[in-house]
Amino acid sequence: MSTDDEARPAARLTVLAGPSGSGRESVVELVRARSPSVWIPVAATTRPRRESEIDGVDRVFLAPAEFDRRIVDGELLEWSRIGSHRRGTPYPPLRARLDAGQPVLLPLDLRGVPLVRARLPDARLVLLSPPGYAPDATVAATVEHALTHDHTERVVEELVGLLGSSYPDPAWSRVRG
Repeated sequence: MSTDDEARPAARLTVLAGPSGSGRESVVELVRARSPSVWIPVAATTRPRRESEIDGVDRVFLAPAEFDRRIVDGELLEWSRIGSHRRGTPYPPLRARLDAGQPVLLPLDLRGVPLVRARLPDARLVLLSPPGYAPDATVAATVEHALTHDHTERVVEELVGLLGSSYPDPAWSRVRG
């Protein structure tokens, strides 16, 4: 006999992508406060840990050789170079959350979108942009939803609504205690 948790199908990944300065991080923090059942992946990086950061909480800090191994082994959903360091999204924990039926919100810069789309074609891609921003045609054709970050509360409400539709069954959209 199976439990409800075992019968729950995978949820959908929602990617919140936008250019630098679009306000992704502030929107994600407000979404996290309103929807604690939504999981936000912890990025991996090759940059050194800052004194105030906790490994595995703020970032997953990896040596460059370990980062390379994870790329080769397919353990990063996407990755990019930022200056002399690299950052990426660890794939196994993300896949486990989705398979368990938990919606995932992945904040990314625009460079990561094609890599996510190639690996997870059913991911929902949401473009968050400042007022007046005009994405190039490739980006515009890739995203399913576009949100202009003119009023943070409105953007958060729309995103929470989209995340609620990430659940395979409306009964799972309630926070479980």
